[in-house]
Amino acid sequence: MPPSPERPLATYEDLGYRDVFWAARRYEDACDRVAVRALLPPGGDRLIEVGAGFGRLADEYRGYREVVLLDSSEVHVTSARESLAGDPRFNVVLGNACALPYPDGHFDAAVCVRVLHHFADPAPMLAELGRVVRPGGVLVLEFANKRNLKSIARRVLGRQRWSPFGPGSVAYKPFHFDHAPMSVRRSLRRSGFSIESLRAASLFRLPALTRRLPVSLLVGLETLLQAPLGSITPGPSVFLRARRSR
Repeated sequence: MPPSPERPLATYEDLGYRDVFWAARRYEDACDRVAVRALLPPGGDRLIEVGAGFGRLADEYRGYREVVLLDSSEVHVTSARESLAGDPRFNVVLGNACALPYPDGHFDAAVCVRVLHHFADPAPMLAELGRVVRPGGVLVLEFANKRNLKSIARRVLGRQRWSPFGPGSVAYKPFHFDHAPMSVRRSLRRSGFSIESLRAASLFRLPALTRRLPVSLLVGLETLLQAPLGSITPGPSVFLRARRSR
């Protein structure tokens, strides 16, 4: 995870995020991978993943000649370095998502998954991604969706004061923010990106479903629905592919 003025660094300074959080979320992990495989070009020269954590998605980047995995957690960076030590294509870096240590236009592709929800304002980080991605390069971005069905239902039932359809972000718990799709679009445009594709993800992220139904069944349904529901964005997570303007 990249650092954020809103998030205490201690939040991700142990391997519980790897060994507890993700160990119990096979469905969500599979959904992320479905989206990344659909949106990310299969190969290229240089790729950076910002907020790569312990390297959960590293095996999705087989087609790239050089891969930088950047994170702000020393524990996760150490874990990723250990697990990827045998692959010279990977460079695991401790760094700041809002001050990337690379020149302009250095990367063909960038990936940023489950990171934006730690920032109340996504604009500075997206601007930095726009700086390091070359003209014509792509960004695969995920964000927590303010305009999801659960929030809409809570608003209609009078159990939620804020509108899911308004701009900006809202904190759904300390240091975690849902973002309005319109606001993310605006920040991407200002950073030089044009959105090419949208996918709605984690559509069945309900304990009543994930505990009772086979993960393979839920992922199969998700695979069919991510793209058709992309423009509607009903799920808690949105993935997109954006291209850096030439």
